[in-house]
Amino acid sequence: MKKHLMRLVVAMVVAFCGTNLAVSQPSPNGVTFSSFAAAVPADDLVDINSATFDQLKALPGIGDVYAKKIIDGRPYAKKTDLTRKKIIPMATYKKIEDKVIAKQDKNTMENGKPH
Repeated sequence: MKKHLMRLVVAMVVAFCGTNLAVSQPSPNGVTFSSFAAAVPADDLVDINSATFDQLKALPGIGDVYAKKIIDGRPYAKKTDLTRKKIIPMATYKKIEDKVIAKQDKNTMENGKPH
């Protein structure tokens, strides 16, 4: 029983320490998980419902064609609508998902649905 309990305690310590080490280690590009959240404040996110053509083109993987498709597909209830509506492919969405937001404006929503 003592042996089993000791193994369990050791496993929990290793798991806890391993998790903390993994989160605190910088990635190859020098960004840690905790610093990444601070690196992209909510005010710096690109609103896909109001961004200009040039703001959209500045996003990774978004060129003239995708920027126009994003603008033409407005309004978006959620940023995931970009893939649900087949505006951009999933691979492109993965590049921008942490850089965009779909803000809701009173004028773009009516009765909880885009109009």
